[in-house]
Amino acid sequence: MLFVVTGPPAAGKTTWIDAHAKPDDVVIDLDRITRALTGPGAPNWNQHPLHLRVAHRARYAAMDEALQLVDQLDVYLIHTMPSGKALAKYKRYKARIVVVDPGEAIVMERIASMRSPHMERVAARWYNARRGRPREAMPQASRAW
Repeated sequence: MLFVVTGPPAAGKTTWIDAHAKPDDVVIDLDRITRALTGPGAPNWNQHPLHLRVAHRARYAAMDEALQLVDQLDVYLIHTMPSGKALAKYKRYKARIVVVDPGEAIVMERIASMRSPHMERVAARWYNARRGRPREAMPQASRAW
């Protein structure tokens, strides 16, 4: 099965996957991929743009391969803000869409303490895109902070 985990930056998407995925599942997480492709001591977040460029290419390749295997194993994919086209593709794979959203105040607090300030704009864009729409999920914390 394909699980597409969405939510703003610093919402706890990786933590949600850590709580649900099994060791033999495939996890496609840009932060994890970037760490795997960089040297010791590289940051968990706020990676260099060139590192992200390489990691994005690896992510797309991993997605292409993993989507061919969703009938044989579980695939967890983090996609912060999937487009309509991406959502239609995931629907064809009968994906379960999981929205991790502990609430805007908590996300902004986490970004202020752990992430680069430009992530505030990404989070604001995520929340603005959902204003006026029914919530897909109730606010949920991924862990105690």
